[in-house]
Amino acid sequence: MGNAIFVTGTAGSGKSLLTSRLVQWYRDRGAFPITLNLDPGVVNLPYEPDVDVRSHIDISTLMENFGLGPNGALVMASDMIATKMDDIQQEVDELNADYVIVDTPGQIELFAFRASGPYFVSNFSADNKATVFAFDGTLVSSPINFVSISLLSAAVKLRLKTAQVNVLTKRDLVIDKLKNILDWAASTQELEIALNAEKDAEYSLLSKDMARAMTKAGFAPGLVAVSSTTMSGIINLSAALARTLNQGEDS
Repeated sequence: MGNAIFVTGTAGSGKSLLTSRLVQWYRDRGAFPITLNLDPGVVNLPYEPDVDVRSHIDISTLMENFGLGPNGALVMASDMIATKMDDIQQEVDELNADYVIVDTPGQIELFAFRASGPYFVSNFSADNKATVFAFDGTLVSSPINFVSISLLSAAVKLRLKTAQVNVLTKRDLVIDKLKNILDWAASTQELEIALNAEKDAEYSLLSKDMARAMTKAGFAPGLVAVSSTTMSGIINLSAALARTLNQGEDS
């Protein structure tokens, strides 16, 4: 049945490119991975999906049949994903892959915070499941933004109820900020020092309280920095996924 890895994150954080790189990584090492595209609204992908929700749900048809605009059709399409689960599961099972890399919808709120996404993740059949949450490196290069995306990451983990690996994407674009970002992820003290330097004292104080609460509750993010352009850090991500999925047997 294989392992399922759900790639999540904010729009533009590099989910689809990361999906393609993970498939490439596993394939190069002799495994049999496949891709499952769960974004019914995506137009272009950097890989050819092995299983594609767009074969079952067509945004243009929904817009025409129900008189919906693009956003309304996306909401309806996302809600429909659960109704197509049996068909999608059958297609995946027929391929008998070692890894199913699931590229989730670009708008994370449509997948994680509506009923269909958590239902799909919970009921999708796999030997083991994990979620990857992509921290967009260009978004989290300021400490307040870092806290905001960390909160979203924690919310996604709570909603999907799976073990989660947090990934800093676009590593190559934030080299000058990379050490700072990784320090914030590893140490609440380092994050608070950075927040103290922020000009907006009110939001800085709120962010510190939130960061402390996440650390106390066991939701401190911890990050694996990767670049889908240079493949830097992919080996560390695969090791983290191996530990998460099968207690490190593959690492």
